[in-house]
Amino acid sequence: MKENREEKRRRLIEQSKETVSEAYSSLDHPIMQAINTYKEIEKVRGIIYERMEEWYGIYFPELKNVGQEAYARIITSMKNPEDMTGESMKEILGENGTVIYDSIRGSTTRPKLGDKEYSALKDLADSEKNLSALQKALDSYMEESVKKALPNISYLIDHKIAAELLAKAGSIDRLASFPASTIQLLGAEKALFKHLKFGSKPPKYGVLYKLPQISAASKKQKGRLARVYATKISIASRADAYTKRFIADKLKEQLDKAVERIMKRGD
Repeated sequence: MKENREEKRRRLIEQSKETVSEAYSSLDHPIMQAINTYKEIEKVRGIIYERMEEWYGIYFPELKNVGQEAYARIITSMKNPEDMTGESMKEILGENGTVIYDSIRGSTTRPKLGDKEYSALKDLADSEKNLSALQKALDSYMEESVKKALPNISYLIDHKIAAELLAKAGSIDRLASFPASTIQLLGAEKALFKHLKFGSKPPKYGVLYKLPQISAASKKQKGRLARVYATKISIASRADAYTKRFIADKLKEQLDKAVERIMKRGD
């Protein structure tokens, strides 16, 4: 029996609802939201740290480059040098903490922090601490979810990089449909567009650059390593999306041997 226009409309709406429901019932969407949120928080934390260093650094320049979390902890603990002990500074900064503490206590020309100004700085530091805790919670969630949704890929690479590749692709099915050359360049879209439009040098890697094996390699090795990793990730993604078989142990063995050969070749 032929459908009339209204029946066809209803059927298509129902199909669309089922498709959307199916897409959101998988772990793809929450993982993508989690990694995008994680990266946004990272940007915000970088800005807050920069502001803290510029502001609090007027009073305590000795604390330059101690790290985001440590800097926030020190701000919330020390308005004046006498508020902090050598041991507590050592607990926050490690062995170097005692040296920095002695340097702070030895300075006699330091301007004084007012109560209201310190209160504002402390609120800023508390924001950094809260965002750091949120980022750790997201990281923990992603580690568990990525291993469940992408067991083969996450066996080969860090779970956050796996999540980022998934977010760039849009879904595990789409990632599995990409050739290795496309996976190699995920995250390098701007550079690729610049190459296609203006003839600049083509990119050799995108998100995969974050892998320590690639970022620490020589210039020539980086491209070769990115190709090898992309090839194995491409195979792993198909297993995660379609066959659901765990083959990453064999892929990892092949990958390690390939990486070793490239590193031995040198430049």
